[in-house]
Amino acid sequence: MITVHHLENSRSQRVLWLLEELGLPYEVRRYERNKATMLAPPELRAVHPLGKSPVIVDDEDGVSRTVAETGAIIEYLVDKAGKALRPAGDVEKALRYRYFMHYAEGSLMPPLLIKLVLGRVPLFGRSAQKRIQPMIDVHLDFVESELASRPWFAGETFSAADVMMSFPLEAARGRAGLDRSRPATIEWLAKIHARPAYQAALARGGPYSYA
Repeated sequence: MITVHHLENSRSQRVLWLLEELGLPYEVRRYERNKATMLAPPELRAVHPLGKSPVIVDDEDGVSRTVAETGAIIEYLVDKAGKALRPAGDVEKALRYRYFMHYAEGSLMPPLLIKLVLGRVPLFGRSAQKRIQPMIDVHLDFVESELASRPWFAGETFSAADVMMSFPLEAARGRAGLDRSRPATIEWLAKIHARPAYQAALARGGPYSYA
């Protein structure tokens, strides 16, 4: 059985969604953020030394595997399910899939996190936020151009790359200027939110501010 150590309003919502898409059985162990700091509780360090979420523990055939980092977890689960939701037989789609699997956390998420942190710094933070927004806009324009040319990130069909891209774009809509001026991206968000597996993951994971 797969156990998802799920932190509220975090990247781990993607893991629940992917498990629903893949039809793999799992259970959820839910953690709440510290109301003052918004950090993960110390109990998560008992699962993984960094005390971060998501983390999964997969107990199968007497072997227990702990897997951390969203991208690594998604790749692990896709492999476990027989490489479902991964393009096959088309080099260009496979390259796009790989690119967006890494782009989500490697390039898109860092400026969003910087803006979030700066927003919590009085006076100077608000001024500095204005400098980071143009960097975010470059990414949002790039994403819009990609989704304007095809319905999903890897190609014509939904893939795990779309799962990976969901959290940064949901966060951008909530706090970094993503709105209807980028209609292809907003349409993509509406499509993923309407998926039955996405809705099932919300029901399993509890309140999620970005849906």
